[in-house]
Amino acid sequence: MKVRFWGVRGSIPTPIRPSQLQSRIAAIVQRIQPSDLVSQESRDAFLAGIPPYLIETIGGNTTCMEIRLKDNSCIIIDAGSGIRELGISLLKKRDKVKKFHIFFTHFHWDHILGLPFFDPAYIPGYELHFYSPIKDLEHHLREQMKFPYFPVTMNEFGADLIFHTLEEEILKIGDAEITWRRVKHPGGCFSYKIKEDGKTFIFSTDTELTERDFKRSKENTEYYCGTDLIVVDSQYTLGEAIEKYDWGHSSYSLAVDFAAEWKIPKLVLFHHEPKYDDKKIYKILNSAKWYEKHIENSNLEIYIAKEELEFTL
Repeated sequence: MKVRFWGVRGSIPTPIRPSQLQSRIAAIVQRIQPSDLVSQESRDAFLAGIPPYLIETIGGNTTCMEIRLKDNSCIIIDAGSGIRELGISLLKKRDKVKKFHIFFTHFHWDHILGLPFFDPAYIPGYELHFYSPIKDLEHHLREQMKFPYFPVTMNEFGADLIFHTLEEEILKIGDAEITWRRVKHPGGCFSYKIKEDGKTFIFSTDTELTERDFKRSKENTEYYCGTDLIVVDSQYTLGEAIEKYDWGHSSYSLAVDFAAEWKIPKLVLFHHEPKYDDKKIYKILNSAKWYEKHIENSNLEIYIAKEELEFTL
């Protein structure tokens, strides 16, 4: 199973501004010493020493995840603006996959606004299977693509569209098992768990972690125990999470506590606050790693979600 990030921002797309790019370039140039330029080795060493927040980007697209199973089946979670980039990449690489399984956590704008720009949807011969525990799935998706919100309706899609309401406890795609559960978020939201060949991945965006999620109940134990990688909402600092109680998002420190409690070895901090620049987000990553070191018997690997990040399980 391969997990790839195409959109990691919360609430609204957040492209990097020209002034931010210029500021980064200026900061890098100020670091250059004559000795850094004398050879290819010195130049490589200089580049390797630049802080990630100056030379890398988190990305500005909203939620979209791609999961490839061992038989190359393609699962997509959410159709935020990142799904546009995924569609462009698929066609550019002439990917042989013609069937997509698209799961929705919920229908807030930042999780569906990219669907009208998913290029494979307009091409005959493709299949788009849509999934949600919400029975009005088709209605919700069609409503955003109609006048006066959008000039093209879903009737213009050339691909075959199949809508699935998730009712059974387990859905099978190939050899993978997909389960889901409701998480705390205004209007409702669902976490998805994908298990294949003994490896387990959980995606839990737009999640306000509560005391209930830490309890060793039978339901929690079955869902969280044995997970290899979890992507979880960590939009806020602890202070912000307290101020914004009931807004439906978690703090990075609570996400660390949660992964440590359930002994999930790999944690990815996700759904980044749109007001935060990359420097702030990398600072949160460093703070999360510092915080984890003070948790007894914890040995977490902590990552920050960024576009094109990929894990193989």
